[in-house]
Amino acid sequence: MSARGAPLVDLLDPRPGERVLDLGCGTGVLTAEIALRGAHVLGIDGSPAMIEKALAQYPGIDFIVGDGHDFNVAQAYDAVFSNAALHWMSRDPGAVISSVREALAPGGRFVAEMGGAGNCAELTAAMHTAWREYGLPEPDLPWYFPTPAAYASRLEQEGFVVRLLEHFDRPTPLDECPGGAADWVRMFAGSVLDGVPPEIVDPLLRRVNELAAPALRRETGWMADYVRLRFAAVKR
Repeated sequence: MSARGAPLVDLLDPRPGERVLDLGCGTGVLTAEIALRGAHVLGIDGSPAMIEKALAQYPGIDFIVGDGHDFNVAQAYDAVFSNAALHWMSRDPGAVISSVREALAPGGRFVAEMGGAGNCAELTAAMHTAWREYGLPEPDLPWYFPTPAAYASRLEQEGFVVRLLEHFDRPTPLDECPGGAADWVRMFAGSVLDGVPPEIVDPLLRRVNELAAPALRRETGWMADYVRLRFAAVKR
């Protein structure tokens, strides 16, 4: 993830002495990259387990548990950065942008990359079909993948000027998922299996693999059909 996140840190261009907040920091890999460039950085994530790992790996950096929808900071930040996290904050995306705006000083920048419209389309289509074939209700997917126009509009409504907005395909090897789409569902959408009778979970996920394989399985292994939305915006 560090290599894929590097262009976003370059876009942020953190400068020595700047105050940067990393929203949805996970285990802190990119938070540490930002700190290496001389910025004072705070990592926030909703997962206590992730924050625990981040604190253990990077003892010199500040990390706290917090919800992107309603976090507060004592002092204004020069920039808010977020990589591969905003699409998980799906309860109220407008509240997330509002919280970011409140955390920023005037002229502060919001630089982020998230899943965009069309992200995981083949993976989720395979899930929907498999669930339907097994007579299960539609899976309640836990993400928010906006179109560029919809997200730009939200940013503008919340008081940002959009400087850059890119929407692009980024096919990504599923190196961590040797079992293909089935492993991906368990890893990234485990909540959808909560209501599934335990005895049909394995055959259901085998069917997801069968359905997704024509589009996503290559000779070299499985690929995820990721589509990213990358943006830079400035607080008015």
